[in-house]
Amino acid sequence: MGSHLGNLEEMVLLVVAMMNEDAYGVSITDEYNKQANSDISLSAVHTVLRRLEKKGFIESYMGGATQDRGGRRKRLYKITRYGYNTLQEMQESRQRIWQQIPKISFG
Repeated sequence: MGSHLGNLEEMVLLVVAMMNEDAYGVSITDEYNKQANSDISLSAVHTVLRRLEKKGFIESYMGGATQDRGGRRKRLYKITRYGYNTLQEMQESRQRIWQQIPKISFG
């Protein structure tokens, strides 16, 4: 399992963690765009999701078929313990650095 996360991977992983059981391609894309004030494509998110799953940060499973999707099932994503622990470590590391930044005056 790879432990390095790029910025986009980290943000998508945070969205998957935030959404918990309701995370699927379209909902992740919509929430990412809302949170990041961005306009990422669904195909870009799917690429990141595949990478995150390959690295062991998330896992996917098929949800039940629904009428509004014409009987098709959707692939749902959830964060793994490894993914959650990695996010926590990243947050703690960043917090340590932020705490060491002196007050800077730009006056």
